[in-house]
Amino acid sequence: MALSFTIIGMSDNPRPSFTPEVMDVITHSRYFSGGRRHHQIVENILPDGHKWIDITVPLDDVYDKYRDADTHIVVFASGDPLFFGFGSTLQRVMPEVPMRVFPYFNSLQMLCHSCRIPYHDMHIVSLTGRPWKEFDNALIEHRGMIGVLTDRQKSPDEIARRMLDYGFTFYRMNVGEHLGNPLEEKISHLSVEEAAKASFSQPNCLVLTIEAGAPQRRWGIPDAEFNLLNGRARMITKMPIRLLTLQKLGLYSRKRFWDIGFCTGSVSIEARLQFPHLDIRAFEIRPEGKELMESNSRKFSAPGIEYRIGDFLAEEIPENELCDAAFIGGHGGRLDEIMHKIHKHLAPGGCIVFNSVTVSKETFINAAMSLGMTLEEPTHIVLDNNNPIDIIKAVKPMKL
Repeated sequence: MALSFTIIGMSDNPRPSFTPEVMDVITHSRYFSGGRRHHQIVENILPDGHKWIDITVPLDDVYDKYRDADTHIVVFASGDPLFFGFGSTLQRVMPEVPMRVFPYFNSLQMLCHSCRIPYHDMHIVSLTGRPWKEFDNALIEHRGMIGVLTDRQKSPDEIARRMLDYGFTFYRMNVGEHLGNPLEEKISHLSVEEAAKASFSQPNCLVLTIEAGAPQRRWGIPDAEFNLLNGRARMITKMPIRLLTLQKLGLYSRKRFWDIGFCTGSVSIEARLQFPHLDIRAFEIRPEGKELMESNSRKFSAPGIEYRIGDFLAEEIPENELCDAAFIGGHGGRLDEIMHKIHKHLAPGGCIVFNSVTVSKETFINAAMSLGMTLEEPTHIVLDNNNPIDIIKAVKPMKL
């Protein structure tokens, strides 16, 4: 018999109940697999002489055992196996192997059922072994309802502490522990502040619901609200210039953005808030930039900006690492060198934008031309009583 799978979704109930069709599959099978917790729950209903394959890391060893068995294997999984589950993983790793799925309610569905929360508009994020990025994006977008799959490191209390750090206190946290287990199931309804001080047992998940009166997202942060470098108001890209710069960069359709010479972090923070999908890396040579980026990103609820302190030209960047948009906010008299380094890592079709207030405009244009870039018509603007500014954009040609 060739390798094939039947994947059975289940809850955390220690007394599982399966349909006659599922019980027939179990009765007539010999090889079974799942987590150790699954084995403890179903062991009493498995046929005599059965073989069990534990799903443990590294998963490559598990896949090898499946291939060695080369027969029909019944896999037990939590909830819906195709909802951020092991079924999706198997389908990706062994797309050629036949698979049948009997799903159960996933944990977020069970939590919503217990809380009587309609969930058709829920935005779902998995933090199970994953970075914060998608969760941060959902918060920045002020999603009305966010369903979150957790793990031991990114537990509800740790999630709440991150939310507090960045000012996302306008959500209610609905936490479900041991869902489906009548002996241990626990549902909690907490503020972010309360959840940050609590502890939760695994497995768990949570649903965040936004509260009435939550602040609205805004387009453009007033300059006076930023923490400034030594209080110097001139050391910031002014809001109108900042917004025009973001428009020039075309960040809506970009993926990776570099901010060279971020100083207060105003351009990176504005970009993060308006274009949450972006991967942003910011560079600043002044040591004071660390505190400014951290304090301002928390003040304006902009988590997830990766920043580096040090000389950009001395920064070791892997050769295959690319960006598709870059802004030069500061250059220390080495604009030509910075242009060449960015160009080396600029994806085809990517752009560099520079705001010129001095003769550096000519340096930028000459460097762009020497690199074979296409220059767009600059935007010339005079703001208040300040010197005129040219917002210049150079684009790297697409490869033929």
